Amino acid sequence: MKRILIVVLMLFFGQFAFAQHEGHNMLEAKKQVSYTCPMHPEVQTNNPGNCPKCGMKLVVQKSKTTQTKTPLPAKKSVPAKTTSKAKSQTSRKKPSTKNAVKDKPKATIQKPVEMQMHMKDTTKKTENMDGHEMHETEMGDDNATLANIKIAKANLGPIKTIASKRPPRTVRYDLYIADTTVTFGKKSKRAIAVNGQIPMPTLTFTQGDTAEIYVHNNLKEKTSLHWHGLFLPNKEDGVPYLTQMPIEPGTTYVYKFPIIQHGTHWYHSHSGLQEQIGMYGAFIMNKRQEWDIPTLPVVISEWTDMNPHEVDRSLHTATDWFAIQKGATQSYLEAIKTGNFKTKVNNEWKRMTAMDVSDVYYGTFLINGKNQNEQPQFKAGDKVRLRIANAGASDYFWLKYAGGKITVVATDGNDVEPVEVDRLIIAVSETYDVVLTIPENKSYEFLITPEDRTKSASLWLGKGEKVAAGAMPKLKYFAGMKMMNEMMDMKGNMIEMEGMKMQNQIMDMNTVMYPEITGEENPKEHPLTSDTAVKKADDMKSMQTPDTNSMAGMNMEPVSADIVTLNYNMLRDPKKTTLPDGSWKELKFDLTGNMSRYVWTLDNKTVSESDKILIKKGENVRIILFNNSMMRHPMHLHGHDFRVLNDQDENAPMKNVLDIMPMERDTIEFAATEPGGDWFFHCHILYHMMSGMGRVISYENSPPNPEIPNPKLAQRKLFRDDRMFHSMAQVGLESNGSDGEFMVANTRYRFSTEWRLGLKSDHGNESETYFGRYIGRMQWLFPFIGFDYHYNSMRNEREKNLFGQLSNQTNRKAFVAGVQYTLPMLVMAEARVDSKGKFRFQLMREDIPVAPRLRMSLMGNTDKEYMAGLRYIVTKYFGFSTHYDSDMGYGGGITFTY
Repeated sequence: MKRILIVVLMLFFGQFAFAQHEGHNMLEAKKQVSYTCPMHPEVQTNNPGNCPKCGMKLVVQKSKTTQTKTPLPAKKSVPAKTTSKAKSQTSRKKPSTKNAVKDKPKATIQKPVEMQMHMKDTTKKTENMDGHEMHETEMGDDNATLANIKIAKANLGPIKTIASKRPPRTVRYDLYIADTTVTFGKKSKRAIAVNGQIPMPTLTFTQGDTAEIYVHNNLKEKTSLHWHGLFLPNKEDGVPYLTQMPIEPGTTYVYKFPIIQHGTHWYHSHSGLQEQIGMYGAFIMNKRQEWDIPTLPVVISEWTDMNPHEVDRSLHTATDWFAIQKGATQSYLEAIKTGNFKTKVNNEWKRMTAMDVSDVYYGTFLINGKNQNEQPQFKAGDKVRLRIANAGASDYFWLKYAGGKITVVATDGNDVEPVEVDRLIIAVSETYDVVLTIPENKSYEFLITPEDRTKSASLWLGKGEKVAAGAMPKLKYFAGMKMMNEMMDMKGNMIEMEGMKMQNQIMDMNTVMYPEITGEENPKEHPLTSDTAVKKADDMKSMQTPDTNSMAGMNMEPVSADIVTLNYNMLRDPKKTTLPDGSWKELKFDLTGNMSRYVWTLDNKTVSESDKILIKKGENVRIILFNNSMMRHPMHLHGHDFRVLNDQDENAPMKNVLDIMPMERDTIEFAATEPGGDWFFHCHILYHMMSGMGRVISYENSPPNPEIPNPKLAQRKLFRDDRMFHSMAQVGLESNGSDGEFMVANTRYRFSTEWRLGLKSDHGNESETYFGRYIGRMQWLFPFIGFDYHYNSMRNEREKNLFGQLSNQTNRKAFVAGVQYTLPMLVMAEARVDSKGKFRFQLMREDIPVAPRLRMSLMGNTDKEYMAGLRYIVTKYFGFSTHYDSDMGYGGGITFTY
């Protein structure tokens, strides 16, 4: 009996253990992790890797069958507080957001700020913009950053310092500004040199010195100099008509201010477009105890043989000549050849023009005034610090080094904990200090490539066999266009994806365009639901190395072979940067723009359309910026450093330039410590600033500025930049006559006249002149008034239009009023009525990009007029053309475009 009982018990417990084991296996099966793409949730796989559709790193997604809806504790928002670099300030301990789910807040916060996602063991349920559910692991790279800092410090090793033995003193510079001629490009062109050189002389000081700078203006035009990133009296800031009157030709102006900072800065003209043609230089302020290491100032710039005023005018006339030069037209023929026809149609359906990452084509790029700059004095084992300033007018630059890692040690003149990266992108007007090591007795390339990857410049460090950094491959523009289609709605707004905190450059949507990350462009899409497709993408690992840092918010799995790209989350100040106690003022701005008309604004207002923003001395100012445009914008604040809120909490980095990418929402904070004055806050892309993208931040109750004797006149002069009118013209001379258009326009208003002059009497003559104002952020609506003259003796006077009204085209002289509206596919719809009571409705599409240099135009209206034409672009100003017009018939000839 005992044996029977033992056997029964053994069978019972064996069955129970088997059931438990089976249950455990079932739980394990339920816990199996699946992956999806944030942008393409239809991609489902059990294997990590890259999305076969866009190349992005796949996101961890838990199976829906096992997801339990356990509510997460609410995250506590953290106010950012900082200290000014100029003064030491007491800080108050604030709660960390790193463990916001687990930890209770340590202090009552004054103002809520939405912070970025941080690394946790939990997952967060989100919805993407198509409404598909996904469970995204909350991600931040603060742990990775701390590990990187530890490694970077170890590799950097101890660096000796040398103390300045010279007491603080007044350092005088005399700067002579004069016209010159240079041949940086293909032709000799006018430039502006200071003391006979481009860049301008490097100005060097030590903390505690006093700068005394005599500016001798030998130009035939007014000028000014702005000391970028410096803390100084407002009247010395160098913004004409805001902090001073411009320096008149033939006069001398003295800037004098104390040097209370340290670090890499730069200086440049703030008058018109002078910065574009040579008025920029390095401004170095050494610490009293500075690193004893070889140091090179590196001033990056670009050069175009085109007059900068012509560059500005061309941007405002919506010509795509720069895209033609860059090979970035994204025409319909190119779209069909690469299998991107649907992408191109979707792009224009949303009324967007071709995808681009920069505005201007430049023929030459310079490092300290040279395209190839050699520094052979370094040998194996040497470390060299580069003090890099991007003095370009409109280009971002990729920085790569053939000799290994780049160690970033400072930004915008402020120290950061050392971090090692494989590459970084430096925004217009940013500065970075980096340390490089010379591995062997060879010459290693420090490669500088504009964001559009057209050309490059090189700094060669060391002597011997040259080691190249490797050219950056051409961007995959159609992949970027496809991504942009998904990021923008039909109203022209960037879509914020719920649950994805687009901040601090960690989610670079342009990554889909980088062949070195996502592989060479392949128009054939693989099946999206197949694990095989994802595996195939993984097999291309040599070409698809994920950029974990630039995509940290999406990349949920560590990949050891990643290309490490710097982002703002990796920047950590060595000291606490919390702001002092005080009242808070919060400002919010949307960065807005219209590439077609080249209008750039904050909250759809230019500088001249907005009031000064008043702040009080002693308060803390928080600015929340959302980039609701398709372009990056480097936002610069004069006279102050600000904290960039990131994962480093109390050690958030101090900067004076914020690069904010499309769809990002970033937060900066600064202490209002200045005694008063007006301080400019603007986009530092020169042509964006001139279009009005900025604000004036003014201290309340500031005393009158003695440098501005007539404030009202100065304000009118300041506002003139973004109110400026730009002209364009297009004249066709063909065998059937001439048709053309002339237009002058500014940010809001347009005056235009177009004509058709037949070669023969039966062709007729007509002209339409309109004046109107653009309405709305995207400026798709244009109400107008005008005058219409139409004479054609061969027309039938009894002919009726499509509304059943008798035509008056035989001899029409009438005032008109109407409205134009941009429809999907960039079709211009026009509805108008004339003073004779005649209605007309018209549809027109100009400059359809058939091929890289071939453009088509189509038009038809209810007066039974229609037209079709082709134009082949030979140069910026000249092309061959042909067209058929219902009045003028067929014709061919040439077209001049201005």
